[in-house]
Amino acid sequence: MLKSMTGFGRGEYIDSTHRIVVEIKAVNHRYNEIVIRMPKTLGSLEDRIRRTIANTILRGRIDAFITIDEYGEKKKAVRVDKELAMAYHNAMRELAGLLKVPITDNIYHLSKYPEVLKVEEVTEDVECLWPKLLTAIEGAIGNLMKMREAEGSNIEQDLEARVDKLQTYIATVEERAPQILVEYREKLLIRMRELLAAAGAEPDESRLLQETAIFADRTNFTEEIVRLKSHLAQLNTTIKSSEAVGRKLDFIVQEINRETNTIASKANDSTIANVVVEIKSEIEKVREQIQNIE
Repeated sequence: MLKSMTGFGRGEYIDSTHRIVVEIKAVNHRYNEIVIRMPKTLGSLEDRIRRTIANTILRGRIDAFITIDEYGEKKKAVRVDKELAMAYHNAMRELAGLLKVPITDNIYHLSKYPEVLKVEEVTEDVECLWPKLLTAIEGAIGNLMKMREAEGSNIEQDLEARVDKLQTYIATVEERAPQILVEYREKLLIRMRELLAAAGAEPDESRLLQETAIFADRTNFTEEIVRLKSHLAQLNTTIKSSEAVGRKLDFIVQEINRETNTIASKANDSTIANVVVEIKSEIEKVREQIQNIE
């Protein structure tokens, strides 16, 4: 089944201490571009987050949004700035010596000086968060892939219908090909008779055959028809693949368009020219659809 490149998925993990929400949005892109927005505390996990997403989502512009809420009291620690405390103490001793007074400071008094003691929140080990975060990420990816597969299924059905149309048009062109030669011979014969009527002569059959053969060689697009049929068969097979085939489909459509242009230039026939217009219209619609295929 084809997969679309667009979609949205949300995953969540909740326990007694954390609530983690991951939202992933994906849109069309030529390559695989992953942008992650998350709290700075998770910075060391970015590479793992990126690889987890890239292992499943192979192509597209992917924006991942991660939020974390912590429950309960946050752990705190008191840190002593030893160098600053010693600097205060030495300064007090120097001042006492200068004023010739006894040192009266004690450790409790010293602790009240600015920045000697600092209260800091204890940062949680992100490695402990990873299993919880992974659960939320996998949930978001799973929901995103469901949406992409559903849209991909709709695109696949549309492409199959358009391939059927293209096959019908090509069959029309193939059926028309022999008639082009017959009509050219008849027009050429009428023209030759008109030119020779004044002289009372009949057209030279050998010359008529020669001119018809030259025209037949110049307008022969049998090879292009064969290649077109082959490309359409390949297109039909590829759109049923479960792999990432967007780029391959784009290449096949380019080849179909190339063969169609060659037929149009060779045919020299208004009927086929009209059919070619319809073929190119369908090709453009197919091209628009596959731009959204992974």
